[in-house]
Amino acid sequence: MPFFKKINFPIIFRMLGILLIVNALFMLSCVPVNLYYNEASFKGMLSAALITGLFGCATFFTFKNAKKDIGKREGYLIVSLGWVTMALFGTLPYLLSAEFLSTQVLEINTINLTNAFFEVMSGYSTTGASILNDIEIMPKGLLLWRSMTHWLGGMGIIVLTLAILPLLGIGGMQLFIAEAPGITADKIHPRITDTAKRLWLLYVILTCLQIVLLFAAGMNLFDAVNHSFSTISSGGFSTKNASIAYWNHLPFIQYIICVFMFFSGMNFILIYFLFKRKFKKIFSDAEFLHYSGIVIILTIISTLIVHYYTDLELTSVVHPGVNIDEYGNKIFGWEPSFRHSLFTILSIITTTGFVSADFTQWAPFLTAVYFTLMFVGGSAGSTSGGVKIIRHIILIKNSWYEFKRLVHPHAIIPVRLGGKTLDKKVIFHVMAFFIAYIVIFMAATIILTFIDFTDENISNEFFSSMGVAASTLGNVGPGLGKYSPVNNFSEMSAIGKWFCSFLMLIGRLEIFTILILFTPFFWKK
Repeated sequence: MPFFKKINFPIIFRMLGILLIVNALFMLSCVPVNLYYNEASFKGMLSAALITGLFGCATFFTFKNAKKDIGKREGYLIVSLGWVTMALFGTLPYLLSAEFLSTQVLEINTINLTNAFFEVMSGYSTTGASILNDIEIMPKGLLLWRSMTHWLGGMGIIVLTLAILPLLGIGGMQLFIAEAPGITADKIHPRITDTAKRLWLLYVILTCLQIVLLFAAGMNLFDAVNHSFSTISSGGFSTKNASIAYWNHLPFIQYIICVFMFFSGMNFILIYFLFKRKFKKIFSDAEFLHYSGIVIILTIISTLIVHYYTDLELTSVVHPGVNIDEYGNKIFGWEPSFRHSLFTILSIITTTGFVSADFTQWAPFLTAVYFTLMFVGGSAGSTSGGVKIIRHIILIKNSWYEFKRLVHPHAIIPVRLGGKTLDKKVIFHVMAFFIAYIVIFMAATIILTFIDFTDENISNEFFSSMGVAASTLGNVGPGLGKYSPVNNFSEMSAIGKWFCSFLMLIGRLEIFTILILFTPFFWKK
């Protein structure tokens, strides 16, 4: 058709081939873990890697003569189709390993296309919502692949490919813009490929550092690797049914994870400056100051409420029907109150989704605060989901100045950030994003209430749907009500899981990257 002429489809398919090859290599890296633990499911993992790799190579070489130009349209299509393609092929380790799993595993954890796609999309989008009823009986190789999808999705598979695009003679700026469409223009290096390399090097260094610290603090190596993958990507998948509450008797482990969750919510450019000891750039950044301030203030408030007004048993948080060990009868003393408050606030604001205690059982006020945090998110340029703090800052400043403009209609009152006047295009983008985000959240709540209505209590059903909509769209993980931190998404209907997978995708790619494909002017010449 005529309006397709300006879109370079061969380069799109060639890039999808590269993504599948990358996917296959990471799948292959999980096979030695299967073999080490003597798991029969290694055959499924190996088959999945080979099939994915063959499809990737076939696609790559079929379109080897494609023109190297990547424009905006190609960038959006590569990122959107790439994420879906990676998720579809990412289900293969689950589906092909299923025939080698024991009857007990299959009875407890139903593995089909719907559940596998939900789990993989939750991984790549760094949401951390799960359908697994018993994580600990799953093969170690599959658990590593599960955490690895977090790690790949955190920094962005597209950003990874930017590091190798020069070898193919392909420009990558449009991919970077489409995959990470934040409003910050800061870059470590003027060349986008060099920026990608430095970001991934920093990502790897932080991951390795956390692995070493967690191992030294008492985790075994396998758990340390998996939880480091999940933390720095702000993902939330754990190898334990109780999530991080499994280590409630080892506070140092939870403090280490708190530190790296804080890093995952920072703009990675600032972390780079931290390594370069350019502290002035960090502490002059408005978004970082607001991010730190929110965490500090809410931690103090939460600690006081938990310490003085919360009377609940502090146990490992697990799914119903699983026996657990109690590490304390009640939340008492300042240290556990502070630790669980800090952990929960960081877990939600960075959209990591780890759980150290069931925060929905604390106090209604705190539940409302934590629900609100699902809409805040971390910093732009971080691995966190959500709206992002800088957008809130701009929106609040512009709204405040609007009052002044009403009183002084002829005055020119610009919105400034960091001493610089913001372009009106940036402000309009923020307003459009925020409106789109809230509209999608409200529509998703209504749709989920309609398609997943199982509770006789209408208010509880609506409450649960609100939690799921906010959690999946913001890539947080745990929701509210029947999808609270002590439950999972296994009981959700199939159509509900596919819909939530879509919410996770558009949330991860910050809405516009996906929704723009459904507009007629995207396809017109």
